[in-house]
Amino acid sequence: MHSVALLTASYAKDIERFSLLSESIDTWLTGYTRHYVLVNDEDLPLFERFASDKRVIVPASRYLPKWLWALPPALQFISNRRVWLSLLSSPVHGWHIQQILKIAGVLNAPEQRVCILDSDNLFFREFDVSQYAGAEKTPLFVTRKAIDADHPLHGLWLRTVDQLLGIKERSFPADDYVGNALVWDKDTARAMTDAIKSATGLSWALALCRKKKFSEYLLYGNFVANSSEHLARHRITEDSIAVSHWEDTRLDRPAIEALMSTASSEQVALCIQSYSSTSTDDIRDVFRLSSRDRRGPSLSPDHMGDAAAFEAPKTR
Repeated sequence: MHSVALLTASYAKDIERFSLLSESIDTWLTGYTRHYVLVNDEDLPLFERFASDKRVIVPASRYLPKWLWALPPALQFISNRRVWLSLLSSPVHGWHIQQILKIAGVLNAPEQRVCILDSDNLFFREFDVSQYAGAEKTPLFVTRKAIDADHPLHGLWLRTVDQLLGIKERSFPADDYVGNALVWDKDTARAMTDAIKSATGLSWALALCRKKKFSEYLLYGNFVANSSEHLARHRITEDSIAVSHWEDTRLDRPAIEALMSTASSEQVALCIQSYSSTSTDDIRDVFRLSSRDRRGPSLSPDHMGDAAAFEAPKTR
């Protein structure tokens, strides 16, 4: 069995959703060594209360390249989105930074396998993640032939991925590798970033900053699919361990319960996308994560974890 870590890139506006995620991890998950949480430097004080012996809060600046710096929030007069500046690329926004941080987090993790959990995920059943993510082959989730050439987002992201990886031939409909609670192998992620450098002549982080319109999950999935060596090290699965609500429609409590009723016995997690504006109070009420009869701690101890344990070579 390979060692398994959890990794989340989050920020202040998602803290209530992250609170639900961390509480559900503490209640239901076993089989992982650490949960690494990468946040904007100014958000560190907000996330300190979630740290514990198994949860490490890591400032984004530790893994972002030195040529990329965050514009102070007080200077952002026009956009509500967080902005990072660089002399090497046009401005980069928070969503792109989170994707870059996920890749950097996997590259720098001491563990061989990393289960990536966005803040709007939540576990609702007992789950030994090592049995799923730490086996001989890494699980690679795919939805077959789900991306049409005219898809407004995924089609664009896929063309960018092809440029980043040097993929010359592309046919549609194409496979989709976007999902929830996805597992990456560190050696594969390193080979992926090497492939980006080979195809673009740039460091992987700079190449992503210049392209912007990309998906980290499509990037990893397509790299594996186009490498016989790395494909052999993965186990393809079309069964997600999470039941998901991808639409932007707000769910009320009955709708959340109805969504839960669709979960198979193998599904252990729920993702209700944050842009749906579904109330975290409603989600918490449905799952009763704060109820006294729930086993295990509801919140992590109120102190910072040992961030030094997560130090490793910086991104290239």
